[in-house]
Amino acid sequence: MKIEIWSDFVCPFCYIGKRRLELALEQFPHKDHVQIEYKSFELDPHAPSDSEQGIYEALAAKYGSTVEQMKQMNKGLIQQAAELGLSFEFEGMKPTNTFDAHRLSKYAKTIGKDKEITEKLLSAYFTKSKNVGDKNTLVEVAIEAGIEKEKALEVLSNKTSYEQEVRNDQSLAKQYGIQGVPFFLLNQKYAISGAQSPETFAGALQKVWDEEHQKPMFQNLTASDQDVCTDDGCIVPQNTEK
Repeated sequence: MKIEIWSDFVCPFCYIGKRRLELALEQFPHKDHVQIEYKSFELDPHAPSDSEQGIYEALAAKYGSTVEQMKQMNKGLIQQAAELGLSFEFEGMKPTNTFDAHRLSKYAKTIGKDKEITEKLLSAYFTKSKNVGDKNTLVEVAIEAGIEKEKALEVLSNKTSYEQEVRNDQSLAKQYGIQGVPFFLLNQKYAISGAQSPETFAGALQKVWDEEHQKPMFQNLTASDQDVCTDDGCIVPQNTEK
């Protein structure tokens, strides 16, 4: 079973959704047969890497609200994260551009470190209030994920490295009509939009598994098994006429 996940590293529901899926997978008896593939999605491709605004100021400006109102609105989000063991530190967060982070994650995938870098980047932004648009920060995160410093620097120093891989994910998202993240696609057949409950994910996992492994069932239109041969011999109808 394959699950493709479109997400962004500055999307709070992407982190929450990721953890809820993981909770469902922990209880799924066939979890070792599930392949996870992360896809790139930029919520704000035009965002600067460095911003003078904090996250609350940026949100207030975006929605025409006040900083205090944004803080009140995010209380529920912080609580949802806490219930999953995640600590969201909004006070220190700053909006940033995630394109380089996505490029780095695409390199990580080539060496089997995509899951590690995804978790580390989300944690760096939401829990440690680090700027994941800053190249030095990205190198630090890469090292934490088990990526060689020189390799991370090489990728980040070349603006075209893994650019096409990121663009391909974004183009595919447009083809599928994906407008928000997180977005989960199971076996390219079933879609789950948003950070749904672990129960919803568990039900989807079981449904896809059952479909993959169900035995073909046929309706027998004959009244009896006659005029057939098996390993035990052939069944010949008895002549009852005298």
